[in-house]
Amino acid sequence: MYVARIPNRGSPPAILLREGYREGGKVKSRTLANLTRWAPEKVTALEAVLKGVAVAAVPLEDAFEVLRSRPHGHVAAVVGTLRRIGVETVLDRAPSRLRDLCVGLIAARVFAPGSKLALARALAPQAMTSSLGEVLGIASADEDDLYAAMDWLGERQGRIEAGLARRHFKDGTLVLYDVSSAAFEGRSCPIARLGYPRDGVKGRLQIVYGMLSTTQGCPVAVEVFEGNTADPATLGTQIAKLRGRFKLSRVVLVGDRGMITSARIRQDIAAVEGLDYITALRAPAIKSLVGQGAIQMSLFDDVDFAEITHPDYPGERLVMCKNPAVAAERARKRQDLLEATERALGKIRAATLRDKRALRGTDNIGVRVGKVIGKYKVAKHFTWDISHDSFTYALNHERIAQEAALDGLYVIRTSVAQDHLSAADTVRAYKGLAHAEEAFRYLNMDLEVRPIRHRTERRVKAHLLICMLACHVEWHMRRTLAPMLFSDHDNNTADANRTSPVAPAQRSPAAKAKAATKRTDHGDPVHSFKSLLADLATVTVNRIQPRDHNIPAFDKVTVPTPLQQHAFDLLHVSHRLGYRKA
Repeated sequence: MYVARIPNRGSPPAILLREGYREGGKVKSRTLANLTRWAPEKVTALEAVLKGVAVAAVPLEDAFEVLRSRPHGHVAAVVGTLRRIGVETVLDRAPSRLRDLCVGLIAARVFAPGSKLALARALAPQAMTSSLGEVLGIASADEDDLYAAMDWLGERQGRIEAGLARRHFKDGTLVLYDVSSAAFEGRSCPIARLGYPRDGVKGRLQIVYGMLSTTQGCPVAVEVFEGNTADPATLGTQIAKLRGRFKLSRVVLVGDRGMITSARIRQDIAAVEGLDYITALRAPAIKSLVGQGAIQMSLFDDVDFAEITHPDYPGERLVMCKNPAVAAERARKRQDLLEATERALGKIRAATLRDKRALRGTDNIGVRVGKVIGKYKVAKHFTWDISHDSFTYALNHERIAQEAALDGLYVIRTSVAQDHLSAADTVRAYKGLAHAEEAFRYLNMDLEVRPIRHRTERRVKAHLLICMLACHVEWHMRRTLAPMLFSDHDNNTADANRTSPVAPAQRSPAAKAKAATKRTDHGDPVHSFKSLLADLATVTVNRIQPRDHNIPAFDKVTVPTPLQQHAFDLLHVSHRLGYRKA
């Protein structure tokens, strides 16, 4: 056999594989194959083989090219969890491009929070910073598509939250409620107002948002309010949502002392049949009970909580609690503030006594004193006298002693009957608000709910809904991945180690071991949630082109490391999600 090149006038020559043979004493040839479409290097290699010349093997690294790698493992983990816990069907039972876009918005908020414009750029084929666009089929989406999906999602908020509530809330359930705020970029949103900055960002327009969650802190619903709305004023809409939209005939609402106030109880809660509450008394009310003798401080020599009733709170149970750890911390903090204030006031007094350029004038001295008092906020523990050329101050030891006597003391108030909820369970329910605060930390730190860059009310509300749903997904992922994280994954043991519901929470032995060794039970490095997602992102989808360009390119997913595979196993998700049916 041999390769023949046949001239073809003005066209490229025909390249044929031919075979010579004898017939009737004559030498003839016949064509076995047309190699004209073969790559030149392939024809050359075949010629060498036919001539018996040894052909050098193609180095393995030259046998193919990796055209592109897209981070994928974190996408598989988040999208797979989102689908497994049913968030996709809560958005809409019928598959659609709008639903896929919303899934993309929620998933990206978990592993790559940013603006909608940034997400559109990340989805573009020219950038494609992850496999999200390919997995969901939204790789061609632009910012207009994402904003249209936001509008579609916002219109469905009621049905979405009702679907989540059916899964997590039952009649008689305890519901945690808390609020936070988020600052704005810009000044054109109609609900943006100057208000109390719960996020610490002062002097900027903001919105207030309230979130309903389970006793374990799983977010279920979110509501947006104007930025100057006080915490108690948000309560009425949440009650209407629980009773109307969620159809709960009996529910116990758990909120802090600044949320469920006496005024709110009278105006919004007392008239609603089947609605109970758990909250706490404010400091002046506690001080009044102590002054009346209703709370005997000597009682806490033997116990750290006790239940009483009082005529000022008809139909309610009061659970008095004394936490020594909180008392010690408050005493330390108060002492630090007093010492800092004394040092600052001492400098002002010294300025009035110096020989040169002494501080003079009642107004001038008063302004300096006001700045110090405003900074440390312990004015009630000082007395002072200001004149034109002098300033004196002293600690009010009597008031300090009165406040110190109440350190670590708090009183929980509830309308739930004792046969439905014991005093100990009431304390546990109120302390469960820590889980709601943890969810807000996820929103603010991991999911970057702030600052808000949207300009219309409906887009702001849709943005908060996306963040809440992302927090819902992250909450489930954190619970499932807890054995690999610094989180406590043995809560039953941790609770069993507590001597009292009032006592500070204790980490389980498993959590302490992880913190000490920085290793999991399997011997793997312990991760934070974000660092684990970054680790999973190294599982990539690689576009591979064989050296023979007649063979089409194909995708190949990286084989996970044992640690990564353990994470996928815990999540019950395939690392090949979107590229091979699990």
